[in-house]
Amino acid sequence: MKALIIGGGACGASTAARLRRLDDNAEIIILEKTNEISIANCGLPYYCSDVIDNENVMHVSSPEKFKNLLNVDIRMGACVTDIDRKSKTVTVNGVEKISYDKLVLTPGAYPFMPDIEGINNPNIFTVRMLQDAEKIKYYIRHNRVKNAVVIGGGFIGVEMAENLTEIDGITTTLVEAASHILPPVDWETAAYAQNELRKHGVNLVLNDAVKAIKENSVVLASGRELPYDIAILGIGVKPDTELAKKCGLEIGKSGGIKVNEHMQTSDADIYAGGDSVEVTDFVTGADCLVPMAGPANRQGRIIADNIAGINSVYKKTQGSAVVKVFDLTIACTGASETQLKKNGIDYLKTFTMGFSHAGYYPGATRTMHKLLFDKSGKILGMQSAGYENVEKRVDVMAAAIRSGLTVSELVDMELCYAPPYSSAKDPVNILGMHADNILRGFVKPAYFEDINDDVYLIDVRSAEEFNTATLKGAVNISPSELRKNYGSLPADKKIVLICNTGFQTYVASRILLQKGLKEVYSLTGGQVLYNELLKDREAMAVCKSAVV
Repeated sequence: MKALIIGGGACGASTAARLRRLDDNAEIIILEKTNEISIANCGLPYYCSDVIDNENVMHVSSPEKFKNLLNVDIRMGACVTDIDRKSKTVTVNGVEKISYDKLVLTPGAYPFMPDIEGINNPNIFTVRMLQDAEKIKYYIRHNRVKNAVVIGGGFIGVEMAENLTEIDGITTTLVEAASHILPPVDWETAAYAQNELRKHGVNLVLNDAVKAIKENSVVLASGRELPYDIAILGIGVKPDTELAKKCGLEIGKSGGIKVNEHMQTSDADIYAGGDSVEVTDFVTGADCLVPMAGPANRQGRIIADNIAGINSVYKKTQGSAVVKVFDLTIACTGASETQLKKNGIDYLKTFTMGFSHAGYYPGATRTMHKLLFDKSGKILGMQSAGYENVEKRVDVMAAAIRSGLTVSELVDMELCYAPPYSSAKDPVNILGMHADNILRGFVKPAYFEDINDDVYLIDVRSAEEFNTATLKGAVNISPSELRKNYGSLPADKKIVLICNTGFQTYVASRILLQKGLKEVYSLTGGQVLYNELLKDREAMAVCKSAVV
């Protein structure tokens, strides 16, 4: 059996390695059009700033290792120009024809290049390959770079903004056309990252698209011009489907190569995986593109299994992800509110403010957790922002979603506990308890967007805390006073209870709900979350007024 693999990235390399372990007699050839194979692409932003200062560690593997250990023939600079499905051959570099029994398409994706004036200026770069990073490093070393502009606030854009800022003498501006950065998460989570970027000196421009790029300035749709010596495009990637389209394979609605659960294309002898394929979202069931290394590696294993005769199925994509934003960590799994709304899926939500470990143990830091779920208790998604153990809790929730657990079953999760690592009630347990309380009607949640002049705000904390800081218009009534004087509360207004993080308001709301009051709500995440979101809103307003 002869297997040709087009593309030597994560999926292609994983396919070759797994297939060799399953079939030592197979002829396996990887055709890679570039001079790079098995590069640690996710580490490129850190290589640009020399946080990773050794090029050798950026090479996950090498042609020599594949040949010596796995007996896989890797041909670099081998650009496949045609696929003849009838004769089962491919044409390499327009000349050589190579036959196959099974063909695997893993061409990956390429950086999206918007059709705007000046996009091909010599001081504009993309970050997709090791050679891209080398060009950026060389340009910075040999030019007096003082101002950098990063266009696009996705994961790579944010990482590049951080790493350029870490280079002495460079002032960095991040431009995002949408209302917030990091599209996989919602605004409340992105707000933490936006505040962190500003804290470390990154100039953040939101709701403003790039209109044109001049020699020394980036022109925005608002008319604002940003000076730059180097610009990085981080707008996203597009699946490379040129070969698939050319040979008549089916393309999905989202623009990726259409595959079944076995990663087969519309041609049974051709498989595809990685950034070039369309996948199914685990939560929403929608067809989508998820260009991430984790799914690509798993898809490569599944492709190899099926080629070797092992029935193996790809069980959809959750989109679990994590990103470092200076000292902050943002992580997510499952669907966001935006995705749920887009797909017409009803949902509920809650926020909690957990500690990274036991609050009484030194060094504990707060983490914001957002949980999305439905009326049946099905977990739809989670997002977190904090400084320690953030991805740990999201990983637990990713496993819970994959296993089909409900929010009430999160309460029963027995997770590791010792004061330096967690609390007896882990933040995952607390999320489950809070969501379960909402479903049972034990508490009614209120959110940042619910705070306005029409609601009656009650701060249930101590007088000392209240006098230190509270929300505008709030009155101070302790839980014990509420028990005595609940009858004096306004019956014609929505009552929103506020405290630091939402726990005291839960206790107070239980008092009032059991006294027969109906329109009583608890501000989830409390003033800690509210103030973080307000900080971001005010910064955005200042930026907007400065432009106007």
